[in-house]
This record gives sequence, structure tokens and C-alpha cells, in this order.
Amino acid sequence: MEPLYRAVVTAARDPAWYREGGVPDTVDGRFNLVAAVTALVLLRMEAEGNAGKEPSVLLTESFIDDMDASLRQIGIGDYVVGKHVGRLMGALGGRLHAFRSARAAGQGFETAVRRNVFHDSPPSEPALGWTAARLEALATALDGASLADLTAARLPAP
Repeated sequence: MEPLYRAVVTAARDPAWYREGGVPDTVDGRFNLVAAVTALVLLRMEAEGNAGKEPSVLLTESFIDDMDASLRQIGIGDYVVGKHVGRLMGALGGRLHAFRSARAAGQGFETAVRRNVFHDSPPSEPALGWTAARLEALATALDGASLADLTAARLPAP
């Protein structure tokens, strides 16, 4: 799943998220988008039932490996890196829950994005709306992607 994870990171680093969407171009802002896009891909795989289980586990492992390496690169020591990775996994789980709940309730992503991408400091309402709409468009595009496309690292454009 490494090629798929690289495609997820590439999608999350699209400058439009930061320019039009007002996502802070910071370590936290980039993490928030990588986690959001990863969560949407994982939700798509979840919809495949048993067929999506192994790829979703492997994608999650790629996410963990990347987070571990990134934390070490910024100077987090061996003794506490596991604790930090645990928090980041909790953050990914929070996004999974937020996006899953929003879709199940037939709601837009604005509340989930406000809390999980921007936290307590959202940008302007138009920027928040743009980011939420783009993530919703990505989720919809992912709905139309096959598991084979995803495992071949062919992410649809939002």
C-alpha cells in the first residue's frame, strides 16, 4: 500500500487546500489533511467489507510508519515516540468517526472539518466551506473508485 499512501500524501499536499481552503501550511495543518484524506480512503475500503480489510490494515501501517519517521525526523526521542504515534492514531480514528458519522447522517462535512482540520481556529466561512466541500467531493469520487483502482494507487480527483 506504499504507492497508495504516497498518492494520499500527494493529494493532501495539493496547494489548493492551503491557498483556497485556508488550511495552515504547517506541520499540524499538513498532518490534519493527510489524516483526513487517509480516513476517507479507509472509509471507502471499509465499504468493501472483508475484501477491504487487508488493504486498509496495510494503508494504516503505512500511515503509522510515516508518522513514526516524521516524529523521529523532527527530534522526538525513542522513549516517547510511541506515545506520540498513539495520539496520532487516535486523531486518525477521530477523523474516521467524524466523517463516517457525517455521511451516515446525510450531513455535510463542515462540522467534521471545523473540528478535525481546523480545530478551534477555522479560517473564514468561505474557506471552511471550500475545504469541507472538497473533502465531500473526494469522498464521493472515492465511492466511485474500485478497490482495484485504490490498491493500484489510482486516487480519483475530488
